[in-house]
Amino acid sequence: MAQNDSDIALAARLWDVPAALVLLTRLPIPALPDHAFAHGARAVWAYPVVGLVLGGLLALFAAVLNGLGLSAPIVAGLTLGALVMLTGAMHEDGLADTADGLWGGHDRERRLEIMKDSRIGAYGVLALILVMGLRWLGLAEVTWTGLIAALMLSRAMMPPLMLALPHARGTGLSHSVGAPNTGAVVAAVLIGSVGAMLLTGGAGLLAALVAGAVTVCVGLIANAKIGGQTGDILGATQILAEIAVLLTLATLTQ
Repeated sequence: MAQNDSDIALAARLWDVPAALVLLTRLPIPALPDHAFAHGARAVWAYPVVGLVLGGLLALFAAVLNGLGLSAPIVAGLTLGALVMLTGAMHEDGLADTADGLWGGHDRERRLEIMKDSRIGAYGVLALILVMGLRWLGLAEVTWTGLIAALMLSRAMMPPLMLALPHARGTGLSHSVGAPNTGAVVAAVLIGSVGAMLLTGGAGLLAALVAGAVTVCVGLIANAKIGGQTGDILGATQILAEIAVLLTLATLTQ
């Protein structure tokens, strides 16, 4: 009986990977059974696995472009465009809404209202321009291992905020996913960090620490300004952590 229960639990965990892929990407995942989404927060351990899948696909794409003789900046730009398409720009949208809301509102209610608005303001536009430029530069300087490490680590940074901060509003994507348990969060951070170190060595450990510091800063600002986290805050965290990892690895490999 105990063995059967263990097998059932393992099978349930295996559904977390495609469920996380459906949530965080626009990859053509076959239709999943309803029970795969029954406990959305349980699947946060698989977020860095999503980064691994995306990184692997993009590394192959970049290899083809390199084989065609394209320069590093052009390969980086096309790879970045492919990444945005594969994720549906959901994290970029979150960053823009976060920039507009946290810096465009004068109180908690107004900030949350701005973040929910589908329109984009000056803060959001400027944030996207700066962030896309930095990601482009970072991707042009790292190898395929650095690319995968950045995508894994940055997605491993979202679950800790989901655990540490309350939901700032009673609706939205983050609220619908729910609050993860400590074990799932620890697993996500370990998978992302160990994966980055296996791919990039000691530089991966430093990159993980830098990404963690960026995540803490975002969490402190979000908690001070809106009293918690939202899906937009998590998206902004992923983007900023990705940049931090890319720039750290680019600096260490020069």
